[in-house]
Amino acid sequence: MEDMAELLRLLLRVSEKAANVARVCRQEAPLFQLLVQEKTGEDKNKKFVQDFKTLADVVIQEVIRHDVGAQFPEIVDFIQGEESNKFENGLGESVTVTVRDTEEETAALLATVLDGDLAAAALLARAIHRDPAAVDADGPNVPLRASELGIWIDPIDATSQYIEGREEAPEEGRLSPSGLHCALVLIGVYLRSTGQPVMGVINQPFNRKDPASGRWQGKLFWGVSCGDVNACSVTRAKSGPVERRAPSVVLSSSEKRAVKDALSSLCGPEKLTYASGAGYKILCVIQGSADAYVLSEGSTFKWDSCAPHALLRALGGGVADLTESLKSASEATVELTYHRPNARGKGADRWANCGGLVAYGDSSQLSAILEALRGKL
Repeated sequence: MEDMAELLRLLLRVSEKAANVARVCRQEAPLFQLLVQEKTGEDKNKKFVQDFKTLADVVIQEVIRHDVGAQFPEIVDFIQGEESNKFENGLGESVTVTVRDTEEETAALLATVLDGDLAAAALLARAIHRDPAAVDADGPNVPLRASELGIWIDPIDATSQYIEGREEAPEEGRLSPSGLHCALVLIGVYLRSTGQPVMGVINQPFNRKDPASGRWQGKLFWGVSCGDVNACSVTRAKSGPVERRAPSVVLSSSEKRAVKDALSSLCGPEKLTYASGAGYKILCVIQGSADAYVLSEGSTFKWDSCAPHALLRALGGGVADLTESLKSASEATVELTYHRPNARGKGADRWANCGGLVAYGDSSQLSAILEALRGKL
């Protein structure tokens, strides 16, 4: 349907607006220092000793919610994100961050979060209300209505890399373990009825730094997968029959020793690599710089995996639930879905991918990885 092609164009445009906000917050150091606030309570991701929430996170999420809701009101109640939009200022006052109708109104609201710092609030409001350059994509028409869809937002995946801000420039086609390029804006669209991911947009705000201006330039990736319709902005080069070569696997450096040992036996230690950010590791699989990403812990969430999962599906791959796939008597792959919370979870854990995951580009390599891990976890 025409409105699905329009939704893709809108998500690309709003992801670029979000990327502009992320860049402004990093480029203005005094502003950035004001924004960092530690996550607490049930919203804290257990994987990290300190996981930070930034106002940039909240603002980006609300920009996406506002712009998508304005054009597709039937989706607005099904737009979910990583962040709570309640922020605490220096006076201990709780402020609910939303995007207002005008730049001036948004600036006034942000000033209450920023303890009256009018200059910083104006800077951020300008980025929020500035329309990005036109972003075009020749997306396919798919037989879906907006009322059938939900959206997951990760406003800045790999927040720790965004905050740390190391400017490591990866080589084209090569996986790089850390740095600003790991920070991604992720917008995933799923079917409310089945939880199947059908559309994804990934924006990499810090893809390349212009040597002349010193400003960062971003890169966009998108994919659509619905029924027989598969389209993706990424074209992966083939490197021979995959079943005849050992897969290359990207992991978190904190992965369990048993998983590292099992995969080292399968792939060879030289084919195990490590990187930051769940979204970035799945992007490495999408781009072909790794064949798979394996995570045995339940430390990722629906907002981390929904968008890149749609791109992998469009390319013939997917993201499997590791625990459920290992338990499957028929050896059938159990793919992640995005519409139901975990009944036993609380806070953020309600939406955790609690069985771990395997992101893969090819099903034969997924089978080899599952076989190598069977009985080891």
